[in-house]
Amino acid sequence: MKIHIDLDCFFVSAQRTIDPSLIGKAVGIGGRGDPYIFSHEKSNQELLLNNSGSFVGSFFHRYAGDDLGQFIDADGRVRGILTTASYEARAYGINTGMTIREALIRCPSLIIKGPDMQLYHRLSHALHQFLQEHIPLIEQASIDEFYGDLSGWISDEDIPEFIDHLRHAIKRTLNLPVSIGAARSKHIAKLATEKAKPFGCKTILDDEVLPFVSALNVEKFPGIGSSMQRRCQQYHLKTLGDFLRAKSLVFSWGPYAQVLYQRVLGHDLGELTPNPPRKSIGISRTFDPVSNRDEIRRRVSILSRHLAYAITKLEVYPTTFTLSIHYLHHPRAHSALSESRLFNENRFRQLCRELFAKTDLHTNDEITHLGISASAFSVHSRKTLSLIDYEKDAKARAFDEQSRLIRDKYGCDALKWGSEL
Repeated sequence: MKIHIDLDCFFVSAQRTIDPSLIGKAVGIGGRGDPYIFSHEKSNQELLLNNSGSFVGSFFHRYAGDDLGQFIDADGRVRGILTTASYEARAYGINTGMTIREALIRCPSLIIKGPDMQLYHRLSHALHQFLQEHIPLIEQASIDEFYGDLSGWISDEDIPEFIDHLRHAIKRTLNLPVSIGAARSKHIAKLATEKAKPFGCKTILDDEVLPFVSALNVEKFPGIGSSMQRRCQQYHLKTLGDFLRAKSLVFSWGPYAQVLYQRVLGHDLGELTPNPPRKSIGISRTFDPVSNRDEIRRRVSILSRHLAYAITKLEVYPTTFTLSIHYLHHPRAHSALSESRLFNENRFRQLCRELFAKTDLHTNDEITHLGISASAFSVHSRKTLSLIDYEKDAKARAFDEQSRLIRDKYGCDALKWGSEL
């Protein structure tokens, strides 16, 4: 069987490992668009590449403090949203994604902490290592979420006892509360975990899958996204039971809907990938509206420098590059291009500026978000790097390696491009 391990209110739980006074109190971890990376001064960015999986970012601002003051602007406005809220805070109707301002209205005694991504990565890595010592096959899905495969190692009848022992062992060893779900498939195991929270465990046997899923709303199932939810609403399929009873209708929606149908039944077992290769890396920032295109181009250069540093440290060779823009009044826009050359920072910066010129179709509108990503690494895509510019690119790559050593020691801001000033 598969098991799904999810850290309960991870960011809050992590803070409690270093500050026990937070235990039992309403606590929220704040987050906001990082305005510091674009500062003309040192921006205090941390590059963290320890953990893999979805939604695991790489660059974070290193906060000087960890209280509410980090989220109050010079004009006194409380900015930012909650990335995590403790169960004590949720009793006041406070949820992840709520603005800090609204959360404080609902609970004036709410304790706000700034994020400590270095701590979260360290504890996530420690849990990963702990699980590898106790389970034969582990896959990290995100910074606070793991899957394990117990097939052929723990018998089905012993799994409830095993996962109960495991969650208490994690709590004793790392002081982190987790919830664990078990089922034949990854998707049903994840649903079982949600039912077990907080600090619980639940096993769904094969003959229990159908009664377990039938009463759940369709949006609860992992993989049923917004477009599929809208289609279900159109046909009044509110629960997964409704979804399963409408087999002919669902199958008429195409191959993906048919796969989802099998997953809801628990038939899609989903093999685990213990060390999935990184397929892409990106960086993005949201900020107050900016109309000045010279300033936007400066910000593109800054983001490209940080991402180039991460790519160099990973020792990968991306061949596809994407830039995305969010406008204040127009739809989002993005463009991509592919180039099979040996990666180097200078060429990458030029590509990003070219992509911006190509993508920015609403030049009079204000921009609120920029994102850059690199993917299709040559070792995975089997693309052959061009030999035409290889000698020039190799020299630039050697320069990047020396730059990386300086940035490793003094920070990414130790070397900047003139276009950033």
